[in-house]
Amino acid sequence: MRFVKFHGYGNDYIVCEAGELAGVSDVPEFVRRVCDRHYGVGGDGVATLEAAADTRAADFVLRIFNPDGSEAAMSGNGSRSAASFLYFQGLWASEELRLSTKAGVKLYRLLEQDARGRYRFAAEIGRPALDSASIPLLTGEARERVLDFPLKLGTGEVVRLTALQMCNPNACVFVDDFERADWRRVGRAIESHAQFPQRTNVEFVRVRDRETIEVRVYERGVGPTLSSGTGACAAAVASCLNGHTDRRVRVEMEGGRLEVEWRDDGEVLLTGEAEAVYRGEWLKGKG
Repeated sequence: MRFVKFHGYGNDYIVCEAGELAGVSDVPEFVRRVCDRHYGVGGDGVATLEAAADTRAADFVLRIFNPDGSEAAMSGNGSRSAASFLYFQGLWASEELRLSTKAGVKLYRLLEQDARGRYRFAAEIGRPALDSASIPLLTGEARERVLDFPLKLGTGEVVRLTALQMCNPNACVFVDDFERADWRRVGRAIESHAQFPQRTNVEFVRVRDRETIEVRVYERGVGPTLSSGTGACAAAVASCLNGHTDRRVRVEMEGGRLEVEWRDDGEVLLTGEAEAVYRGEWLKGKG
């Protein structure tokens, strides 16, 4: 398998053309091996691309795999890394790019690029779904919005969260201090909670002002990550829904700053960068 390693704010992805995995008999197991940071390439996921059969709808088809082998509907940083791959490899040159994902077709607009393999995009990520059935979250009685929802953990403690579907299930917890909130432990408990039948990404959000939030991410199928594009979008929408911020915010994550705008038409616009790290070839076979 020939690939290029990219990262978006420390969220790193192994990106290749889909044909490179044509001989793989067990994709989830292969992804687990490739993403292993000690015995493999190491990454927060694998992204594959192939030209779309129907170019009226999209230019390329994108698939995103988590390091545990599961397939994600969408990843903000992963899809931005994949978009960067197409320009980096000379497979695409137009200013706009449409990627077909399991969460729908996403539009990317190239804003900047440089000779070192750094790319900056504004991307239309989609419209958030706010009702409990769409997330999905089991709340007993159906809810049109899930705000300040009390989720009981196995330890008996109750965490209050805002949940929404932002390409993936997301649960947002507002905190004053990340470490006192013990976000890694709590994030692990929420991510696989029985009331989230498809599991969930978990964002811990500290509001600094009406235009800036800080976020820590416990990602579904990954664990703690330095950054998450869809997580940033979910945190921004949740902050606005709860009246903490305006519709345009800076999202400070451990890996860097993303910009999110929840437009009046409901679309979420995510602006950020991805950077090529190195090219490589996997030599251990595909089976």
